[in-house]
Amino acid sequence: QVQRVESGGGLVQLGAFLRPSCAALGRPFRSFSMAWFRPAPETDREFVAAISSSGSRTDYAASVEGRFTISRDNARSTVYLQMNSLKSEDTAVYYCAAKNSYIDYRYRAGYDYWGQGTQVTVSS
Repeated sequence: QVQRVESGGGLVQLGAFLRPSCAALGRPFRSFSMAWFRPAPETDREFVAAISSSGSRTDYAASVEGRFTISRDNARSTVYLQMNSLKSEDTAVYYCAAKNSYIDYRYRAGYDYWGQGTQVTVSS
């Protein structure tokens, strides 16, 4: 059994930053590719960012490229999402997810494990 616990969300002003994290409990963290998703009207949950199991590869949605950075600390079994220059459209619940490979990392259907989500609210 694998449990994912997100934290680090909050209420911030336009242009500020946040750094949510996701700690994994259970199976070896280093074997999983990790990603962050958020709700979207068209797709239920849209892809935000992903990182391979070793951390050697990262990918981002166009809407966050250059502002968000995903990273991981395998020794702490934790993945992070550094969110800079936050915009009002970034307001959402952010979910971390895990899967056994990096194939099709943009598609939520392939992810086996999900966290409960952490709320990020950007106010103007």
